[in-house]
Amino acid sequence: MILKASQRGGGSQLAVHLLKTDDNEHVEIHEVSGFMSDTPMDAFKEAHAVSRGTKCSQFLFSLSLSPPEQEKVPISVFEQAIADIEKKVGLVGQPRVIVFHEKEGRRHAHCVWSRIDVQKMKAINLPHFKLKLQDISRQLYIDNDWQMPLGLVNSTERNPLNFTQAEWQQAKRIKQDPRIIKRTFQDCWAISDSRKGFANALEERGYYLAKGDRRGFVAVDWRGEVYAVSKWVGVRTKELKAKLGKSDALLSVTKTKERLTGKFTDKLKLFSDDELAKQEKASSVHEAKRKSLVAVHQQVREQLKQSQSTRHEQETKTRSTRLPTGLKALWFRVTGKYKKIKKQNESETLVCKLRDRSEQQKQIDVQLLERRQLQREIRLLRHHHQVRVKKLNREISNYLKLSPASQNVKFENQVKLNIRTKLKKRLSI
Repeated sequence: MILKASQRGGGSQLAVHLLKTDDNEHVEIHEVSGFMSDTPMDAFKEAHAVSRGTKCSQFLFSLSLSPPEQEKVPISVFEQAIADIEKKVGLVGQPRVIVFHEKEGRRHAHCVWSRIDVQKMKAINLPHFKLKLQDISRQLYIDNDWQMPLGLVNSTERNPLNFTQAEWQQAKRIKQDPRIIKRTFQDCWAISDSRKGFANALEERGYYLAKGDRRGFVAVDWRGEVYAVSKWVGVRTKELKAKLGKSDALLSVTKTKERLTGKFTDKLKLFSDDELAKQEKASSVHEAKRKSLVAVHQQVREQLKQSQSTRHEQETKTRSTRLPTGLKALWFRVTGKYKKIKKQNESETLVCKLRDRSEQQKQIDVQLLERRQLQREIRLLRHHHQVRVKKLNREISNYLKLSPASQNVKFENQVKLNIRTKLKKRLSI
């Protein structure tokens, strides 16, 4: 299981993120313990109030636990991992919040601790916590017989397609897959040995090299979106300059956008708009399926939750009737029967709790399997779209290099070809 953690403040923002249902299909508050409050928002406000008695600004320790996508991981495995992490980093007994998220057929957990030791009124130091988490992560893969990522086996073989939150948000804004964008930039970097070669490779894929305002090299696409080359390629500025030289000879971002706007005529927009329309139409169908499936899953989970709650009340009432009151209770205590019945009740309570959790886990596993099947369809759709976009970008790049007269001829030929294709489809129906 991949473990990522950070020391941080901003409890309110973190609570909003943990409870956000826009990006997550299912959100479950599993535990709020050690706080007077019983919600993540109020718990983090409480932790912030306590931290005001210290000089600590990063009063929270936030951890995400992401198991392999296709594995069935029971809640007990998450809980044991959290317990091991507490011991390893030194947070045993600290107030904490545990929240489960599900998205795109993946289930993962977040655990957030307060770092403030209220007895000593100071923040608990967490030295080398990243290395400690890495050790625990490796052990989790070994103990659960999961296939270990190469990056955990050897740090030099980390996944080059990993992306930051900022990169993910940028890709989301333009409705693209960040992994595809990152792979495109890295492929262009790998096959080029100079700035000219890198620029040409980018242009064939719909990106145009420019001089950034703050960074030396950026790329601009036909939408006007700006990409920091060093981040998307995944190399340091020093390596960038060694291959590409200085950026002074390149056009600025503003002039590059003006150049693209001038060439990207209404005629050319028809090519891109047609592909985007097809993608949005296909995506809307799958999005409707996804929303429908999530709604059904949420309803089924709520029904199970209510039925378990009703059964729990009945079972608790039945167990409570076993314990006598008044003088009879006193006699039972003297004879030892009271302790025996209490022990029996506690044992049955634990068995019922495990039964309820097992029922919940079975339901989650079934629903995750259904959601993953739909996600495979969505990924296939995205793949086909990316193939078409790649081809379209290459055609646009070639189109922009033509003279105005040649562009008109090419556009007319393209229109005729589109008409013939549509007629063939209609005749074949």
